[in-house]
Amino acid sequence: MYAIERHQRIRESLEAEGRVTVTQLSECFGVTAETVRRDLDLLEQRGVLQRVHGGAVAGSRISLTESTVADRVYRARDAKLVIARAALAMIGDSFRGSILLDAGTTTGALAELLADHAPLHGHPLTIITNSVPIAAVLHLNPSIDLHLLGGSVRGLTSAAVGASTIEQLDRLRPDIAFIGANGVSAGFGLSTPEEREAAVKASMIRRARRSVVLADSSKLDEEALYRFAEFRELDTLVSDVDPAGTLSAALDAEGVEVIVA
Repeated sequence: MYAIERHQRIRESLEAEGRVTVTQLSECFGVTAETVRRDLDLLEQRGVLQRVHGGAVAGSRISLTESTVADRVYRARDAKLVIARAALAMIGDSFRGSILLDAGTTTGALAELLADHAPLHGHPLTIITNSVPIAAVLHLNPSIDLHLLGGSVRGLTSAAVGASTIEQLDRLRPDIAFIGANGVSAGFGLSTPEEREAAVKASMIRRARRSVVLADSSKLDEEALYRFAEFRELDTLVSDVDPAGTLSAALDAEGVEVIVA
């Protein structure tokens, strides 16, 4: 088997299983363990995987992995729209409170729906966000009283972060916060790959009267580097699938409402 064929098979195994072992690949390909290790080293240099003891894990499972907003906007698009509609239903047409929208593509899908939203009572809907793209989507709706949090804007996510962002959040008490997460895990809680964004998300959860995490199935049972909240701090999880196993048990134990869109 040629090296290019081995590399393709390794990619396929990682996509299916999330991890591979040197022993498994050596037996499957009929080559030495040293040959497999060289294959894995080369694929790690290309960003396909991360080497771990005895094998490798998919690059997508690395705790620091993070794509740009542009890269993620159409990923699991249908699931995000379904989740966004369920989140919008939580607000309803008669809602008169304030909404805090975290940066992200699932919260961005909710922003798209809110861009055409007109409350029945006729009063502007107050929305606060730290996301430049979300603000751009919402600012033309005359039914929305939009507040954009300032701070240092991350190029990767177009989110305002840093001490000044948190200082502004500390002066607020929004009625409901919709927050994104890269990982939702029974053992680690809610997590994201970047420290400053984790700090902003943590502040959002602390300040909101009700905190709601929007996470599609790809985020469940996953962990990123920085935890920003434990389940006991969360009110509601909205997802496109019903969490199962230990994750379901952990959410239930902390009284987290789960809405399956």
